[in-house]
Amino acid sequence: MHTVESVRRSPHAHRVLTGDRPTGPLHLGHYFGTLQNRIRLQDAGVELFLVIADYQVLTDRDVADRPAEHAENLVLDYLAAGVDPQRATVFTHSSVPALNQLLLPFLSLVSVAELGRNPTVKDEIAHSRQSAVSGLMFTYPVHQAADILFCKADLVPVGQDQLPHLETTRTIARRFNDRYRTGLFPEPEALLSTAPLLPGTDGGKMSKSRGNAIALGATEDETARLIRGATTDADRHIGYDPRNRPGVAGLLQLAALCQDRDPHDVAAEIGSGGAARLKATVTEAVNEHLRPLRRRRAELATDRGHLRAVLAAGSERANAVAKATLDEVRAAMGSL
Repeated sequence: MHTVESVRRSPHAHRVLTGDRPTGPLHLGHYFGTLQNRIRLQDAGVELFLVIADYQVLTDRDVADRPAEHAENLVLDYLAAGVDPQRATVFTHSSVPALNQLLLPFLSLVSVAELGRNPTVKDEIAHSRQSAVSGLMFTYPVHQAADILFCKADLVPVGQDQLPHLETTRTIARRFNDRYRTGLFPEPEALLSTAPLLPGTDGGKMSKSRGNAIALGATEDETARLIRGATTDADRHIGYDPRNRPGVAGLLQLAALCQDRDPHDVAAEIGSGGAARLKATVTEAVNEHLRPLRRRRAELATDRGHLRAVLAAGSERANAVAKATLDEVRAAMGSL
């Protein structure tokens, strides 16, 4: 059955694994690209596992910058957006030893050549911040496989660029099952994102590291300032043309997403109002859309103990699942 149709018909039959690296606050690109879809899946009845991938920060950085603080802030963004810790398991890599122990047997199922050919690994290496690429970069797809398979997730929300990593996971699951004559692991399927790539305020990909992102927790004044500084062009008539007018198109797309409208309709409404009216429209749309989320976020931020308790409970649940899976792996392999 088609994946989306299967989720619609039998949401309780599926388990999803997804997550984020704790490198800074989540922004509108995350919100429209992944967070909204996670909430929809959770509310539909799909079992949701959210990994805060603190160990994976080290794949392209010499040190992890304030990982505990960033992890708590991710929980804050998750809860403000609508993640329900009673229905979703939120945990960190570093708190689940059994998950990370799966890396060793899984590495034995793939060759160095296969890891080196992974196009996503190649791209990550090309854009690495390190002077030399660490061994973690090559094991990154296998660690992701451990993330997915420890809880036997059968669906993984990914963008097109992450499909090679998921194929590595499918290969590992299949080879483990074949080698040890077991049906222990599912071969997870991709839940491809249909969300458009949301450009940042400079017209490029929205990214924390590029300084072109609007954080979910930004104030309304900060949001207005960021949008006022956004790249547009000299043409006073506002039209939606992503190829030739990426800055204008990105702002129109942002307003359209916030208002659940077509960007062409937003452009037609602005007409010859120019960049000033465009930016005012986008600012109002973003602040109006995020106002309830930001209100919840401010309330949640007053109780950091609650955020830590959510992580502790999620990590306890993930530990139980990971330990059971590791025991099954050891039994299949004839290990102690």
